Amino acid sequence: MFLRRSKHTRDPLAVAMSGVRLGERVLQVGVDDARLVGLIASKTGLSGSAACVVADARQASKAKGGADQAGVLMEITVVPAGTLPHPDGGFDVAVIHSVSGLLASLDAAARRMLLGESARVLRAGGRIIVIEPGTRTGLRSMLRPVPSSQAAYDAAGGAVADLRAAGFSPVRELGDREGFRFAEGLKPGGSAQ
Repeated sequence: MFLRRSKHTRDPLAVAMSGVRLGERVLQVGVDDARLVGLIASKTGLSGSAACVVADARQASKAKGGADQAGVLMEITVVPAGTLPHPDGGFDVAVIHSVSGLLASLDAAARRMLLGESARVLRAGGRIIVIEPGTRTGLRSMLRPVPSSQAAYDAAGGAVADLRAAGFSPVRELGDREGFRFAEGLKPGGSAQ
């Protein structure tokens, strides 16, 4: 009996940590794992909406593949880094996929612009989640060292520091597990629901 597999599948850690719920309007920025983008979008259900902003056609294709695999409709837009072509207050949650170093690869001005745009498109009290590389353990830490740009970004405070600088409050690190670090911030002016 204890060797039997559960019939219930669990969401990957990053999906659970995003906290996206049924009926929410979610914006995702960037694509690290297409499957993850699709699974987060699927959490909104039929009563919510999902959008994804990417920098090029290759990422758009990955995001579309993830949405197709999850069986969800998702608006995918290709725009230059840092701009978000969406109305003010149009989303409840923004998820920035930065495991491959999206934020670390941007200069300080471009990061401020992207996070400022993210704040603009969130409703008052909306949440932003940044998924970035966390502590590496096991073989992964030996075979794939942390890129120097990510190490420098982490030393400067990483996503937590940038979210605070962008005016999100409160800001906290949700966790550092399974090679991922999760930072969350709230847009002032409302209460989280």
